[in-house]
Amino acid sequence: MMSSNGRVDPGPVASVAGEGSAASMNEASVRVLRRFRLVFNAVKAHFQQVEKLAGVGGAQLWALSVVAAQPGLGVTRLAREMDVHQSTASNLVRSLVERGLLAASRTGADRRAVQLHLLPAGRRVLRRAPVPLAGVLPKALDSLDEATLGRLDADLARLIDVLGTDLDHANVPLGQR
Repeated sequence: MMSSNGRVDPGPVASVAGEGSAASMNEASVRVLRRFRLVFNAVKAHFQQVEKLAGVGGAQLWALSVVAAQPGLGVTRLAREMDVHQSTASNLVRSLVERGLLAASRTGADRRAVQLHLLPAGRRVLRRAPVPLAGVLPKALDSLDEATLGRLDADLARLIDVLGTDLDHANVPLGQR
């Protein structure tokens, strides 16, 4: 439901009884839970649209777009650009090479280093893909001002602490686990 300022209002608290239900949560917790659902569902819907229109996963599309923008970059640089672990980037590259969307070659002075290039089939995938190519969440976060990002970062750090979340998963793209 939309509020008068055009933003999504998560609505009134549900009245379902029982342990762990909305009725057993305070009103603020339910509102925040609904906001998380809105965020996760927006990300999920974008990933589904990417898969349907482009035929690749969201992280694969992002990797293709990074290589298209920086032909010849290596896997280490790709991992840095996507803020993922190098092994995650290597797995993305391997699957994109196997699908004939990327070429990985060892040219230049250091034959150990791999240079990545988009193949024509990869270009076709990018043309079919919905934007933003990096995903809706990175784009939305990038559009926020520094003060908002600072508050969000601090508040999410507190939530992560309460959850006791495995911090090793911070560099795993959404939808990749």
